[in-house]
Amino acid sequence: MRVGPVCLRALVVSVVSASAVLFANVAPAQAEAPGTVIAVDGKPDGWRGASDASVLEYWMRGSDGTPRRASGALFVPPGPPPAAGWPIIAYDHGTSGLGAGCGGQSDPDRHPYQQVRVREERFIQRLVGQGFAVVAPDYLGLGRFDTGPHPYLEIASEATATIDLLRAARATRPELSRTWAVLGVSQGGQAALGTGHLQATYAPDLDFRGTVAIDPESDVEKLLPIAGPGTPAIQGADNAMSFFVSILAGLRAARPDIDVDQYLTPRGRTVVDAVGALCLDGILDQVRGLSVGDVLAQPLDAEPLRSAVTEYLTVPTSGYNAPILLLLNVTDTTVPSPLHGTLAAQLAANGADLEVVPGTGKHTELNPAMHTALDTFLARVKATP
Repeated sequence: MRVGPVCLRALVVSVVSASAVLFANVAPAQAEAPGTVIAVDGKPDGWRGASDASVLEYWMRGSDGTPRRASGALFVPPGPPPAAGWPIIAYDHGTSGLGAGCGGQSDPDRHPYQQVRVREERFIQRLVGQGFAVVAPDYLGLGRFDTGPHPYLEIASEATATIDLLRAARATRPELSRTWAVLGVSQGGQAALGTGHLQATYAPDLDFRGTVAIDPESDVEKLLPIAGPGTPAIQGADNAMSFFVSILAGLRAARPDIDVDQYLTPRGRTVVDAVGALCLDGILDQVRGLSVGDVLAQPLDAEPLRSAVTEYLTVPTSGYNAPILLLLNVTDTTVPSPLHGTLAAQLAANGADLEVVPGTGKHTELNPAMHTALDTFLARVKATP
């Protein structure tokens, strides 16, 4: 470990201009394979600060392995592509809620926090300016299709949402390269790690160059089993409670074979029912002043729930076949910094090709050394082998 200073192809797809809006519909009976395009919605010049952007509706592999509808955004640099095509960065976003539209990628006006949306768009456009096409999934349940509550922090469906969008994008735009990497922040950092791990078996035909994770969620599956009715209330824990109930709602949606409701109080069931259709701001309103003890009727350490939580949440710490860059703030309180340290240590111990660059900023904040490390990593992604 180095600690620095630091395609089934689409049946009908048309070329869309930046000022046109076009839907290319494919009959579901013919096109349900994950990574297949459902529709392309070209956006006008300036949408999300881009000159060539579109929203893709596509099929992805869902939590139970069956095809599910999903959406995401595609941004392509202006001008002629390189001889090998535009390399691609898959951008995985942070926590935004559980309801349809909350992902903010295909419908940015639905983003629960507009300041976050603006920062996100600037970041994406910086990547485009560096010569990358960018694909940005909403994730399952957070886009244009109401498929039920988003399975929050389910690492498997985050990864398939990302890789299947990349395949859909390459099916619509032949100028996109096989070369790609994934970058994510917060929840998206967890998603990026899951994507970087899954791609070796799920997309071995593509040229994957690595993973960047910025203050990723990790190791929460080790903490949840200690939660129970006797867990004391903690003042100022609304953010943590919003994540807690979101995990329960997402797990219940992804794993109906696990009777999550039996672990919940009547009030807990009411809250978990409510948050499944909300964005993060609405979830925070639901949990204001709520404690773990208000939600749980019994501890979360019993089987089969405990094993289900582990499978649902766990970030792999071995089996990566490409470099990983972790940008971690040791002063992070949203994802407590000891979890960052544990993740880095586990990856290093298991022989990952890992670089860690620490910072002392707020959650997902990047300092100059982190920016430098990121730019160096991205340059290697674009380099000819």
